Amino acid sequence: MMFDSVLIANRGEIAVRIIRTLRAMAVRSVAVYGDADRDAPHVRAADLAVRLPRGYLDAGGIIEAALEAGAQAVHPGYGFLAENADFARRCAEAGLVFVGPPPGAIEAMGDKIRAKATVARAGVPVVPGAAEPGDDLLGWNDFPALIKPSAGGGGKGMLLLRTAAELPDAVESARRTALAAFGDGTLLVERFVETPRHIEIQVMADAHGNAVHLGERECSLQRRHQKIIEEAPSPLLDPATRERMGAAAVEAARSVGYVGAGTVEFIVPGGPGPIEFFFMEMNTRLQVEHPVTEMVTGLDLVELQLRVAAGEPLPFGQDAVRLEGHAVEARVYAEDPSRDFLPTGGRVLALREPADVRVDSGLAEGMIVGSDYDPMLSKVVAWAPDREDALRRLDRALASTAILGVTTNIAFLRALLTHPEVVAGRLDTGLVERHLADLAGGPVPDEVLAAAALVFHSRAAGDPAGDPWDVADGWRLGERAWTDHRYAKVRGPAGDAEIEVNGRSLGRGGIELEAGEAAVTVAGTTRRYLVAGDRDLVWLGRDGQAWPFPRHEPGDPGDRPGGARTGDGVVRSPMPGTVLVVKAAEGDKVTAGQALLIVEAMKMEHTVTAPHDGVVAELRVRAGQTVELDAVLARVTPCE
Repeated sequence: MMFDSVLIANRGEIAVRIIRTLRAMAVRSVAVYGDADRDAPHVRAADLAVRLPRGYLDAGGIIEAALEAGAQAVHPGYGFLAENADFARRCAEAGLVFVGPPPGAIEAMGDKIRAKATVARAGVPVVPGAAEPGDDLLGWNDFPALIKPSAGGGGKGMLLLRTAAELPDAVESARRTALAAFGDGTLLVERFVETPRHIEIQVMADAHGNAVHLGERECSLQRRHQKIIEEAPSPLLDPATRERMGAAAVEAARSVGYVGAGTVEFIVPGGPGPIEFFFMEMNTRLQVEHPVTEMVTGLDLVELQLRVAAGEPLPFGQDAVRLEGHAVEARVYAEDPSRDFLPTGGRVLALREPADVRVDSGLAEGMIVGSDYDPMLSKVVAWAPDREDALRRLDRALASTAILGVTTNIAFLRALLTHPEVVAGRLDTGLVERHLADLAGGPVPDEVLAAAALVFHSRAAGDPAGDPWDVADGWRLGERAWTDHRYAKVRGPAGDAEIEVNGRSLGRGGIELEAGEAAVTVAGTTRRYLVAGDRDLVWLGRDGQAWPFPRHEPGDPGDRPGGARTGDGVVRSPMPGTVLVVKAAEGDKVTAGQALLIVEAMKMEHTVTAPHDGVVAELRVRAGQTVELDAVLARVTPCE
């Protein structure tokens, strides 16, 4: 019998998405939340919400909440406890159904070393490698290579190595990340396949011995080994290869007695000739990118998960699976592509999401995006009869998306979707890195600077403090200016002003401000902007991009948030997060580029280095301390 009530042991967009299916099935939904999520969209969407005093990783608290709420099953979503075999067992012991595979299957596939051995015995091809505890990773000599946590996922702790000299530091970093993220520091190393494609197969199996695959997803567009754009079907595969890979995926699932929804991930070497594929891992849960499979198959994977968990057989066989059209998904992250995709944060001051495509979102105006959770904010998914139209629809949808108050990757996603290699379907996992300089965006356009100047001018009319854009140029005796300066000035009434940008006149322009929007006319062209502000910044948004501008310039230009600083020796945090390791002490002599600290946010490490040769004159933080973006961490003075 189908469940009457299901608790969702997760947050954000996936919790909202599961609640949507539960509502369609007339099943009562129970949400859980930490204190920071008290007013989050998934809490408001559920029929009942229960507070978790100790957070989302508190397995006992989640089980207790499910029992108190009268739930019969627990859906873990993805992340947190979704691939935790012990949690699945504890649910069963408490009389709750875990909406996922059996604990044994989670353990078999959750350990990458064991998983490779298991599927290899089933005849599935695997990548050559070495693994702990039996192998000496420091003795590996087949490069390039990838080192990764055995218990990991999502690219966390995964490092690409070109030479043996990189191994010791890489092993240290990967083990530290693995312990922090997964509680298991066991590592493995594999031969790195050059110009690989990442293609995964969605499988579904029931407790009655039935197992099918639902086609593939192309997931080759990645940064930091994490996916950002996925599509179904892959532009690479022909029907015969699809069936070969699908059959291998089903065999991999059967080899561990799998039940439920899962994904078998393959690496596909680039280059001419017949298509080869090698097993990488199996994710024993729902995937972030599952919507593209739903849109080309017409199936609701969450509903299938629930029905299989309730003991029902799959309602169809392999012959009934059909792929119609093409779907593409873009992940919207709180991150800054121009700063190597470092996580960002802030309060969502204004939000606009498209209405003509599928949007799985956990966003709401006013909510705080912090560093406690994964930086993914939402997913925008477009379907069309063919790939070309699907890419175009997704680009238009992202252009109509606006998130002010938090720096995101939307403009980067638009640039990636329209890149000639992507449009042609010539994909591999290194494409983003090779073209990052072209994709990460450039300086603020002149018309945006003019629009910002008009916004400030109209709001500051009559202010005796004068023009907030009329600032000093940052020149310092014997040093370079602190940043590339951008100037925008207006003269005359805001409705009919003379506009100057970087010393060049753009002619006359005007502005109409109303209900958080600005219609700005510059040199005869009118563009509409979304406008929002907080205490420190005013944000302008248009065509999927968002630009922050300081409300007031401080006396010292070097104090401006995010500003470049040259020669002052001040070391600042590149992202909001936690100081994980301090590698230097006050008084230490250091050289340019030497590691001083490691800052971690959302399970991602960033090494902060010395800006030049010198002495650590000041160290302001300690291990475990929380820091904000651009917080001063240390100061290095040159040696006399």
